[in-house]
Amino acid sequence: MKIPIIKHLTNFIENNDEDYINEALEVLEDLTEVSSLKDEELDVIGELISNMYGALEVNAEIKNGTPKKEALNGFMKRVLGSIDQ
Repeated sequence: MKIPIIKHLTNFIENNDEDYINEALEVLEDLTEVSSLKDEELDVIGELISNMYGALEVNAEIKNGTPKKEALNGFMKRVLGSIDQ
């Protein structure tokens, strides 16, 4: 996951609507079923999917009253903490 991408997607959600991200996720998840995709292509799609879900999670924190910067930092700390374990 990349914080600049998650931050950009979070801004997109603020300026538009999270429904766009949810619909894009449906398309990307459906694409993973294409049997002719190479592993590298699946990796890219997987990275996009994880960043989009990350942005949705950050957006949920912001909706619950957490300041944007704090929500982004907290999310990355949780991700990095889960990687270390």
